Amino acid sequence: MSHNESIYAVVLAGGSGTRFWPASRQSRPKQLLPLNGDQSLLEATVRRAAKHGPERNVVISTNQRLLPATRALFANQPEITFLAEPVARNTAPCIAWATWKISQRDPQALVMVLPSDHHIGDEATFQQIVALALDSAAGGVIITLGIKPTRPDTGFGYIEVGPEQNPGVHRAKRFVEKPNQAVAESYLRGGQHLWNSGMFFFRADVLLAAVAQHLPALDTGLKEIAAAAAQGEQAEQRKTDEIFGSFPAVSIDVGIMEKVDAVNVVPASFGWSDIGSWAAVWELADKQGEGNATTADTIVVNAKGNLVRDFSGSPRTVALVGVDDLCVVQTDDAILIVKRDQSQ
Repeated sequence: MSHNESIYAVVLAGGSGTRFWPASRQSRPKQLLPLNGDQSLLEATVRRAAKHGPERNVVISTNQRLLPATRALFANQPEITFLAEPVARNTAPCIAWATWKISQRDPQALVMVLPSDHHIGDEATFQQIVALALDSAAGGVIITLGIKPTRPDTGFGYIEVGPEQNPGVHRAKRFVEKPNQAVAESYLRGGQHLWNSGMFFFRADVLLAAVAQHLPALDTGLKEIAAAAAQGEQAEQRKTDEIFGSFPAVSIDVGIMEKVDAVNVVPASFGWSDIGSWAAVWELADKQGEGNATTADTIVVNAKGNLVRDFSGSPRTVALVGVDDLCVVQTDDAILIVKRDQSQ
């Protein structure tokens, strides 16, 4: 896949580490964990992004608490840029801030925003969809990816699909907050709603113009940081630390996408999962006989449908005898044993 020097990736990696105890803690949230295989979810996201633009165009947006652990994952990739929020303000400020930084380097930049805590099963189809979205975004309309739902899930926001604009690209009629069960079932039946993937594609100038129009306080703050940046890096850092907490705490969906004149959506299926629980890790894992997804040194006797993961520094043997549908997760200081259907 050929690189376009003006394609940049903003990878969102500020997760708080609440879903995957005991492996995930505040200091090592989900995106930093190798939940399936040797690579962390964040490393896999960066690898996918670097298929479209050079690695030096990758910007990882995290927070100051997670910066050391995040940097450590990419110690051998010195060209990657890291932005650390002083305080969490949801996705609109961090995406706008990263886009502003990118636009300073390249006013013609085409930007893709990718969450770092998702699994992509079909990478070839994903890359084709990303190429379509980038190509479409170059025309000046913000693009998002909508995942064709496979179940009536109440844990996701949805996008209502409007008329087709270009082959494979539709108008996003509206963004819908997480629905209740009955509404989610009606969305699945109706076929006009997609899961909101949180992936966005846009020209940097288009996004920044939308910020100026719809989030003026954020726009003003970015201009203050820009003025400080002219005095040098330290002045820029001081100003960022000083005013970031005053930015509106609002998602990019609510702050921008629901307000701009037009957003387009590409409906897609590429084996996407937000991996919301240990049960989801089991679903995506390679399984041995009897549906067990275990570590190499697990002993299994008359047991089926189990997940075993070891995140400790000194792996121990786990023996499963006559038990079904369990998640067993070890770390250095804790062990979790939970029925798979209760792992949420």
